[in-house]
Amino acid sequence: MSVAVAEKEPLPGEHLVEVRNLKKYFPITGGILSRVVANVKAVDGVSFTIKKGETLGLVGESGCGKTTTGRALLRLIEPTAGEVYFEGKNILKMSKEELRRQRREMQIIFQDPYASLNPRMTVGDIIGEPLEIHGVARGSAKEKRVRELLEVVGLAGFHARRYPHEFSGGQRQRIGIARALALNPKLIVCDEPVSALDVSIQSQIINLLEDLQKEFSLTYVFISHALNVVKHISDRVGVMYLGKLVELADKDELYRSPKHPYSEALLSAIPIPNPELRRQRIILEGDVPSPVNPPAGCRFHTRCRYAMPICKEVEPEFKDIGNGHWVACHLHK
Repeated sequence: MSVAVAEKEPLPGEHLVEVRNLKKYFPITGGILSRVVANVKAVDGVSFTIKKGETLGLVGESGCGKTTTGRALLRLIEPTAGEVYFEGKNILKMSKEELRRQRREMQIIFQDPYASLNPRMTVGDIIGEPLEIHGVARGSAKEKRVRELLEVVGLAGFHARRYPHEFSGGQRQRIGIARALALNPKLIVCDEPVSALDVSIQSQIINLLEDLQKEFSLTYVFISHALNVVKHISDRVGVMYLGKLVELADKDELYRSPKHPYSEALLSAIPIPNPELRRQRIILEGDVPSPVNPPAGCRFHTRCRYAMPICKEVEPEFKDIGNGHWVACHLHK
């Protein structure tokens, strides 16, 4: 299923990425003829921009569409509809060859440092593979570049001769980061890059990502469940619920004064590192509705303590309520 979207010129200047009404539906088939009987609306009309050099955090419950948004943004999975502009070029209209060249500018760090590395390849081959595919370096030049990348992420050049099973989880994630850096990209989607790591290792990887961003002028999309980690590394934070962005704002503004009831409930769950202080926890009632058949009106109204009659009938507009603070809620008109 595809939906026609009126295409407009991308925003000029400081924006590296502009996403408009991005959708990704996964078909559900049934019957003898395997016809499409329904769609899982994993991402259902998401719009945002990313400035050059900033980190945009994406948070939300499991299944809200964070990872699907990140992968659709890079066309690792094909979007159902929408527009994605990278430096003014709509990547969803690119041919396979154009997209292959464009991939040098856009990379991803995967969540699982164990499954994302080929166990049959040496570390040198894993990091050097994109260099060969894009014709950047071969032979001794490739080996030199691989050693440089390993040292940049805190490993040693001789590690290139080893296999992934010889490394710890944190070291494997460093290898994944080195692979993402190989082609000098401008944008990196970090898909929960620290969720599979010990807490002590998480801080090392986060500090490494921050150092690399400063050194190479990188732009990040940082996807995570860890709200404290997202606040630490992000410039702006977007909150997703059931395939939609419900709030997007500067990190300090969002964490200090969330405007959407769902954001309010999420942030109330952050532990305070002081046993003498307690935060009033907001417990959401009920389960997350199915993305196959989301509720009419506001998708959060079935669990919202502020729900009004209009919330059940009219979907709230995602709009700027001032100072770049975007929210989709009838409480803010």
